[in-house]
Amino acid sequence: MKPFTALLGAAAGTHAADQMALATLPLTATLVLGAGPDLLGLLVAAQSAAWLLVSLPAGAWIDRLPRRRLLIVALALGLAASIAAVAAAATGFVFLLGLAAIAGASGTVVYVLTSVSLLPSLVPADDLSRANARLELARAIVSLGAPFVAGLLAQYLSPTWGYVLAALGACLALACVLALPEGTAPAIAGERPSLAGAVRLGTSFVIRNRLLRGISLCAIFWNFAFFALLAIWAPLALGPLGLDPAQMGLAQSAYGAGLILGAVVAPLTARRLPPLVTLIFGPAASIVASLIFLSAMPGNGLVLAAAGFFLVGFGPMLWLICQTTVRQLVTPSALMGRVNATVQTAIYGVRPLGALTGGLVAAQAGLTAALLLIAVSFALSTLVILLSPLARLRAMPAPVQVPARA
Repeated sequence: MKPFTALLGAAAGTHAADQMALATLPLTATLVLGAGPDLLGLLVAAQSAAWLLVSLPAGAWIDRLPRRRLLIVALALGLAASIAAVAAAATGFVFLLGLAAIAGASGTVVYVLTSVSLLPSLVPADDLSRANARLELARAIVSLGAPFVAGLLAQYLSPTWGYVLAALGACLALACVLALPEGTAPAIAGERPSLAGAVRLGTSFVIRNRLLRGISLCAIFWNFAFFALLAIWAPLALGPLGLDPAQMGLAQSAYGAGLILGAVVAPLTARRLPPLVTLIFGPAASIVASLIFLSAMPGNGLVLAAAGFFLVGFGPMLWLICQTTVRQLVTPSALMGRVNATVQTAIYGVRPLGALTGGLVAAQAGLTAALLLIAVSFALSTLVILLSPLARLRAMPAPVQVPARA
C-alpha cells in the first residue's frame, strides 16, 4: 500500500470513528443513561475540551517523537474509548462515559495534528493541495453520514451500536497506519527545550510569520461567527423562518453538501486559480451567506437557509484546503506539529466564545442583531486576508526545507 493511500484510509477510519462517537454520545447519554440537559452539556463540553487541553502538548510531542508511532497511540486511544463507552452504557456509569469522551477526542486531536504534520513528507510539495483535498473529502463524507447512521441505530437497535461502528472505524484506521513506513522523529537542532519552551517556540513562529498570522486571525474571526450562527440557528429556524424540525435539519444538511463539493473542486481550483483568489473567496462567501440569512423569511426560509449553509460549507472548505497547504509549505518540519497545534488551539478556543456571544446577543437584542454580529465577524475574517500578504499570493510559496521523514 502506498504511504498516502494508507494515510487516506486511516483518515477515513479515524473521522468515521470520531463522528460516530460525536453523534452517539448525546443519544447514549439521553436514551440509555437518562441524562438531563445539564449533564448532557457537561459531557459534550468534556468531549470538546480535548482540543483545548491536548493540542499544544500534542504539537510538541509530534515534533519530538516518530509520527507513525503517535498515530498508532492516538488510534489505540480512540479504540479504548469506544470500548469504555459501551461499558459505561452497560453499567450506567456516567463518569466513565465522560472519561471515554475525553479520551476518544484526545486521540482524534493527536491523530489530526500528526497526520497534517506527516503529509508533507509523504507527497511532493506540488501535490499537497490535491492530497489535502482528498483527506478533507473523506472527513466531509463521514461528517454528513454519521448523524443519520447514529440515529438509525438508536431507533432500531441501541445507541451504543454507534460506538461499535466507531471501534470498527478505529480498527480500520489502525490497520492503515501500520502499513505506513517506519520513520524517525524530526531532527531538532541544538539542545531540546522543555515542553513549555517547545510550545512557546511554535507559538512564536506563528506570530512572527505574516502568512501564518493572517491565516490564524482569519480562522479566529470565522469560527467565532460560525459558532454564533450555530447557537442561534434553532430559534431562528423554528421562529422567524417558520421551519419545522425536519425542514430545519434539511436546510442545515446543505452545509455538508457544501463541504463535499468544496473538497471535490479544490484540486481544480488549486491548478487553475492563484491562491489569493481562494483565500479571499472562502471567507467572502460567508459574508454572502450571512446576508442571505438576514433576508430569509417565512415562505423562502428553507431555500435561502439551505443556500446560506451551502455557501458556509463550500467557500470555507476551499479556503481550509488552500491555507493548510500554505501552512505546510512555510513551516519547517521540526516545527510542524507545534505550528499546527497553535493554530488549532486558537480556533477551538474561540468557538465557545462565539456560541456564547451569539446566544447572549440574540437573547438581549434579538436574532437580527445576532445575525448582524455574525456578518460583521465574517467580514472581519475577510478583511484580515485582504490586509495580509495572503491577498498577494499569486503562487504557492516554496517549501522552507525538504521535510524530514517522520
